Amino acid sequence: MNKLNVNDIENELKRETYKSKYNRILRSTIYGLIIVVAVATIIASLLMPVVEISGSSMAPILNEGDIVMSIKTKNLKQGDIIAFYHGNKILIKRVIASSSDWVYIDEEGTVSVNGTVVECNTAYDGERNTAAKHIKLLKNHGWSEFFKVDLMDQYGPDEVLKVKNGFQLDENYVGRNLMNYDSMVVLSHFKGHPMGGFGGAIKQLSIGCASAAGKAYIHSAGQSLNVDEFWVLNTPQDKFLEAMADAASTIVNHFDGKMVYINVMANLSVDCDCCAKAEDPCMKDIGVLVSDDPLAIDQACVDLIYSSSDKGRDHFVERIETRNGLHTLDAAEKMKVGSRDYQLIEL
Repeated sequence: MNKLNVNDIENELKRETYKSKYNRILRSTIYGLIIVVAVATIIASLLMPVVEISGSSMAPILNEGDIVMSIKTKNLKQGDIIAFYHGNKILIKRVIASSSDWVYIDEEGTVSVNGTVVECNTAYDGERNTAAKHIKLLKNHGWSEFFKVDLMDQYGPDEVLKVKNGFQLDENYVGRNLMNYDSMVVLSHFKGHPMGGFGGAIKQLSIGCASAAGKAYIHSAGQSLNVDEFWVLNTPQDKFLEAMADAASTIVNHFDGKMVYINVMANLSVDCDCCAKAEDPCMKDIGVLVSDDPLAIDQACVDLIYSSSDKGRDHFVERIETRNGLHTLDAAEKMKVGSRDYQLIEL
C-alpha cells in the first residue's frame, strides 16, 4: 500500500470539493435552462405563437411552408393579418372589417366593405341645388365625417340611360358617377308627397338618382332639362308619375338585380322631407321594410297605410288619392320595375 501524506489528502479533498461544486453548478445550470425553455415555450405558445403556414388562402402574402410569429394584442384594425384558434387549429386570416362596418360579398365571392353614400343635386332652390352648397350641407350634417360621400352629378356631363318602351321618356339623365358602382342599397323614408302622393323606393330610383337636370326632365315628362323652366310647364299629373316609372326602370335595368331596398315607415307625414315646412306626422310609426323588389316594397307600404286603423290613416290616404299616387305603381308594373305581389314576413 502507498502511504498518503498530508498533501495528498488535501489535494484529494480539493478535487472532491471541486467535483461537488461542479456538479451543483451543472445541475443548477441544467435546471435553469429547463426552466428558461419551459417559460419560453409557455410565453411563445401563449403570447407569441410560432405558426407554419399550410394552404394558399393567404397567398401571395403568406405562402405554403412560411414560418411566422404572432404577437398577442387587442388593438386590431382593418388590413391586419391575425392568427386565432378555431377548434384545435390556428387559422391565419386578414381583418377586412370591424364594428359598424358593412360587408358585402357577391355571388362570385368579391368582397366590398363600406359602400359610398350617393346623392344628386336638387332641381329646386335650397341648400342642395348646387354642388358647393350641397357639399357644405353634407359636411355640416356629419355625413362627410362618418361616410364616404359621392355627389354623383357634381361634375358633368350627365350619364344618359336609354328608356325601353317608356310612357313619357326615351332617356333618363343621371349623375355620371352612377356608372362607378355595380350595386346599390336604396334607403327611402316612406311618407306622403305633395306631388307624387307618396314617396318610396320608386321615387328614390327615379328622382334620387337623377341629376338636377334629370329631375327637371322627369317632372316635365321629358319636356325640359332646364331647372328654371319645368315648374311653369304644368305637366299633367299622370304623365309625371309615368315619367318616374320610366326613369326608375333604367336604374333597375342598369344594376340588373344587384339592389336592396329599405323603406322606413316612420314620421309618417303627408309631406316630403324636401318641403320647406312639412306637416307634422299624422300616423304612428309602422316599421322598417326590406326587399329586393322596389315595386313590391312600395306596394306593401301602401297596403299597410290603407289597412291601418290609425286615426291619421284617412288623411294620408287622401294625399295619395288626390295625387293619383297609385298610378305610379300601375306604371312601374307595366315598365317591369318589379312585381306587386309580395309576402310580408314580420321579424
